[in-house]
Amino acid sequence: MARKAGLFDLRLVIAVLFALYGVVLVVVGLGFTDESDLAKADGLNINLWSGIGMVVLAAAFAAWATLRPVIVPDQGDQRRP
Repeated sequence: MARKAGLFDLRLVIAVLFALYGVVLVVVGLGFTDESDLAKADGLNINLWSGIGMVVLAAAFAAWATLRPVIVPDQGDQRRP
């Protein structure tokens, strides 16, 4: 009987890492960006927008892993020559 890969699915690991780094960047962008940082980036809050993009990408990876799970076959399901 086949089963899902679950937590061992690499897409979930990638989603967690992107979400973690994205949340950190959003917090830094909202709370710790001053006018000199914005002047260096031509008025664009790069940390905030990069963080939002990473959180959206993490949600896409998590949805992908949830909607299309990897099916792992059991040892008995494999054919032997």
